[in-house]
Amino acid sequence: MLPYPDTQPWPRPPAIRKLGTIRCDMVETTPIVFRDELYRFEYVRPEEQNPSNTTGSSYFHFVHVRTNHTSVPFARNHHLGSAFTDGGVMYVSGLRDAWGSDTVDFFRSDDLVHWERYAELRVPGWKIYNTNMCRMGGEYILLMEMNDPSDRKCVPFTFRFARSKDMAGWEVLPEDRVFQPDRYAGGPAIYTLPDDPHFYVLYLEAIPCGRYVNGIARSEDLIRWEYSPINPVLMYEPEKDKQIASPFLTPAERERIAAALDVNNSDMEMCEYLGRTIIYYSWGNQHGNEFLAEACYEGSMAELLHGFFA
Repeated sequence: MLPYPDTQPWPRPPAIRKLGTIRCDMVETTPIVFRDELYRFEYVRPEEQNPSNTTGSSYFHFVHVRTNHTSVPFARNHHLGSAFTDGGVMYVSGLRDAWGSDTVDFFRSDDLVHWERYAELRVPGWKIYNTNMCRMGGEYILLMEMNDPSDRKCVPFTFRFARSKDMAGWEVLPEDRVFQPDRYAGGPAIYTLPDDPHFYVLYLEAIPCGRYVNGIARSEDLIRWEYSPINPVLMYEPEKDKQIASPFLTPAERERIAAALDVNNSDMEMCEYLGRTIIYYSWGNQHGNEFLAEACYEGSMAELLHGFFA
């Protein structure tokens, strides 16, 4: 009998453990550490998308995870925000007035109470959706999920980038700095690591039959992209996504969770806290009936991100 040829075992993805659902009608969130405490930034959608919001407008706030205390609302009538911290300051980006706006506003605070809208980036002709921020060396990068109806090179919902030296003056990068121009990409997050030249991007991939999963890719120049050979990062799993992970969910909300269609894991964001990686993601039908869930990886963000390219 001939021996089998030498083969390498297929790499196994990092073990992400899903903990279950913590909120209804909540999608765009960012786990983030500020002054050694874990917070969750939340974009609170307007009442037609989030019936619990009876304030008359969308807004942003932070939730102190340990106590469940909620900060004062800010950035009313802004949408699809994300948070980033650097040098003891919390920064938040968000769309002015509506989804598909051509203007990103930037807010900052050093106490999560008093907020200043201090900068903007306007790109006439663009329709911008989710944004995300990171730092590489002495430069800041803004990722924008966008649709430019005049751009025949990119399908709707493609990632473009801008850069800044000071988080105030932003410059849109040339059109060759683009992610996945040939097919849909949504729900982005971008990360960097110390002593690593790569930008890591989490993105939503559409798969057949109206399903959506989270994938990961990386690049050193935002031009040439390497996809993980073991994508997806998160796959919809009703029995795990629908676990109850918050004592604050009401009986009616628990019934709604149990009955919901789950064909989507999207809007995945993460941070490292006390030696483990905290993850939030959305699940649901991708058409308005959506839920916020929590997951974790028992290790550092570097171990998690590198694990998808080992």
